[in-house]
Amino acid sequence: MDPRHQKRIKIFQQLYAYFFYPHQRNDFDKKTLEIINHQEEINQYINKFSLKFKVEKIAKVDLAILQLAIYELLIEKKEPPKVIIDEAVELAKEFGSEKSYAFVNAILGKVYLSISDKSEN
Repeated sequence: MDPRHQKRIKIFQQLYAYFFYPHQRNDFDKKTLEIINHQEEINQYINKFSLKFKVEKIAKVDLAILQLAIYELLIEKKEPPKVIIDEAVELAKEFGSEKSYAFVNAILGKVYLSISDKSEN
């Protein structure tokens, strides 16, 4: 398995754990802590583009995947956007529900369009 994919799995799992145990961050990866520090900003994007469900109602697995991917798209910007979205969809297929991957793909597609529109202007 690709080491970058393994690292994303680890970060996704740490974000998921954070939802239930927010005070136990001792062993968290530096990137996980950065995502947590940017959660408010990231969640604003999720709320903006998720028309049916707000952050509070989104399955925690899907939310952790979205937060990781949006962080990578908007803040980290180390990988091409299509790679980030594809990785997020793969995580959703692997760990989410039957429809998670479609939901994750839709939200990230909208985020990607919004940032690519801004870069063109």
